[in-house]
Amino acid sequence: MYLQKLHVCISVILITSSPFCFSSHINGLPDPYNPYREYDPMPRLSSIRTASRGRISYYDSDFWRQLMLKRSRAASSSTSLKLVSVDDYGAKGDGSDDTEAFGKAWKAACSAQRAVLVVPQSKTYRLTPITFSGPCQSDLTVKIYGTIEAPSHQSDYEKDPRQWLKFENLENLRVEGGGYIDGNGETWWQESCKTNPKLPCKDAPTALTFNECNNLRVADLSIRNAQQMHLVFQKCVNVRAVNVQITSPEGSPNTDGIHVTETQNILIDQCVIRTGDDCISIVSGSRYVQATDITCGPGHGISIGSLGADNSADYVSDVLINRARLSGTTNGVRIKTWQGGSGYARNIKFENIAMDNVANPIIIDQNYCDQEKPCRQQATAVQVTNVAYRNIRGTSASEEAIKFDCSRNHPCQGIFLQDINLRTESSVESPEASCVNVKLTQTGRVFPQCA
Repeated sequence: MYLQKLHVCISVILITSSPFCFSSHINGLPDPYNPYREYDPMPRLSSIRTASRGRISYYDSDFWRQLMLKRSRAASSSTSLKLVSVDDYGAKGDGSDDTEAFGKAWKAACSAQRAVLVVPQSKTYRLTPITFSGPCQSDLTVKIYGTIEAPSHQSDYEKDPRQWLKFENLENLRVEGGGYIDGNGETWWQESCKTNPKLPCKDAPTALTFNECNNLRVADLSIRNAQQMHLVFQKCVNVRAVNVQITSPEGSPNTDGIHVTETQNILIDQCVIRTGDDCISIVSGSRYVQATDITCGPGHGISIGSLGADNSADYVSDVLINRARLSGTTNGVRIKTWQGGSGYARNIKFENIAMDNVANPIIIDQNYCDQEKPCRQQATAVQVTNVAYRNIRGTSASEEAIKFDCSRNHPCQGIFLQDINLRTESSVESPEASCVNVKLTQTGRVFPQCA
């Protein structure tokens, strides 16, 4: 059965390596010249429509089958595919430290032409912090079928206290397979200052980081119990994160689901995120970001920011959040900036979003302050402009369903509300809208309305 599964995976990889399929990946990415145009995420062959037959299966179509077989034969004849199993390099998957074996397997796969690195199913591999570095000889696929687990002792992170699994400086990388990545983060949560204010505040490792990776696909993975953030894309270009399941307890501190920083042209699609912090956080240097069909909650919602901390200059633009369902989160769709910063958050759209018992469903906070001492008043601020909210409906867990708390010196501008309907769970009470230092336009039915 396992060999049959590998055979199927090889066929799929060969098929999707063809120019035909690769062009569909690239075409599905946000249009850098018009990031808000309507487009279909990567075409799925299992849901092709025809005028005569409606929805059909890929295998019902002789045309597609013959085309894919032809592409597969051409790919297989031109270049052989090398399978690299971590077990072949000494990995045991029995609770012992398999870091060295994974490093050897990576070196072999990275130096080969058209390799697939395989983490077998039904085993749990324990790894200390490790970096999988490029550049590699050619495109590379990592198939995670089993479970990769972090060590429980913090002393294992002495060499790299900020990251656990890291991929960097890679082109055309695919990480997928349906397996699990477990950060084993409970010991880190217990020693967080947000869990116990008497303890000093310190950083914890990110579970999975992609740094300086271009044309990257991360799909069909479950990431759970991160030490701090679960999945980070940093300084990447052309990214697709599809069908990623992220879970950690509601009380786990700073466990952002997907964190996007200094990254351009990224699509986050069909992800389910339940954590103790932001489901998705988008911070400085990020452009052309799209998140579609997202399930979020519990957690802190979907956030732009925070931006402008420590008087920094931060920039985020061209963001589209479309088709999301938030349940029981402490915020809905949020933009948060510190006083004293500079830069901008602009050209942002939140559309087709359902809220279920969400506190602060719509919020812009230019006076964000996440520290024990009150933040002092400052004149400068990150400028928030051209933000649209369309077709957002559901229930608010807070009295204020809409809150725009903007800067006096740099008010929010170009804020647009259309077809907003937010109610409270109570049939008696009605939610309110608080709108301070904001220039906005409302059209269609908007409830509650700014006074």
